[in-house]
Amino acid sequence: MRESTGVTAHLSSGPRRHAVTVTSRNTLADILEPTDILLGLDVATKSEALREIARFIGARHQLSDATVLASLVEREEVGSTGLGCGVAIPHARVNGLDRPVAAFVRTRIAIAFDAPDGKPVTDMIVLLVPHEATDDHLLLLAEIAEMFTDKTFRENLRNCVDAGEVRARLLGAAGP
Repeated sequence: MRESTGVTAHLSSGPRRHAVTVTSRNTLADILEPTDILLGLDVATKSEALREIARFIGARHQLSDATVLASLVEREEVGSTGLGCGVAIPHARVNGLDRPVAAFVRTRIAIAFDAPDGKPVTDMIVLLVPHEATDDHLLLLAEIAEMFTDKTFRENLRNCVDAGEVRARLLGAAGP
């Protein structure tokens, strides 16, 4: 049985809010590889985290760090992507991107992220989509947010110590 306490999902691709239906398809499995998982990121602030995430994703997917960072910062200016309970889902539309890109990042220490519950964040799933993407990417955001509403899932994920374990836990939760 799922205990869904503490996390509220407010999904937005800009100033509008969207109601989304979560489907059972596992789209996260299509884009998240073990090499997209970064554990123990040593940062002290949200801005440092976004900068290092942009650097990580840029190197991994041959994207401009500056473009990725600018897109993430622009989205954060609309409103924080912190969900609560130590979780955030930084996401953005990125010019020049031709496919969705995801990463899982865990910081070494919890950092302030302007989450609705005021709690600092350690676990982040980052989602980047092409600038021209339809609102279909909101289904993926909803899938991810739904996983993190489950307290047991969050706790089990935090106990994962390597990329393979993290990916298996994420994909197991996202599966049908």
